[in-house]
Amino acid sequence: MRARVLAIAVAGLVITAACKGRPVEALQLDSSQLTVVNHSGQVWRDVEVWINQQFRVTTPMIMNDQAFHARLEHFVSGYGQKFNFSRMQINDVRMKAKGEDGAPVEIVKQFSGNPLSDALKGMGGNR
Repeated sequence: MRARVLAIAVAGLVITAACKGRPVEALQLDSSQLTVVNHSGQVWRDVEVWINQQFRVTTPMIMNDQAFHARLEHFVSGYGQKFNFSRMQINDVRMKAKGEDGAPVEIVKQFSGNPLSDALKGMGGNR
């Protein structure tokens, strides 16, 4: 029993060490939420986050080493249409902001393959 507990603890440490060196993506889709993580070393102001270059959510600023979370149903088009995650596919996610010096900052999420399967990551189950 003791050997089993020790093996589980060692496996946990190995997994933790392997994950620790990985950079955190600035734009993360997880189930029905989008997270923007700022590790740029500066404050981002007048932040706009876009889905499919049509649906947008804004925040006045994201401080360095902080994250901004937005539920997907809070993204709205210019015509007041809300993003419907259960019926709409995500093809593009980007963030636009101004850096501390006023220079534009733009980050575009790189999808690893199928945008639908990328968006469904984190929903649980085998998809």
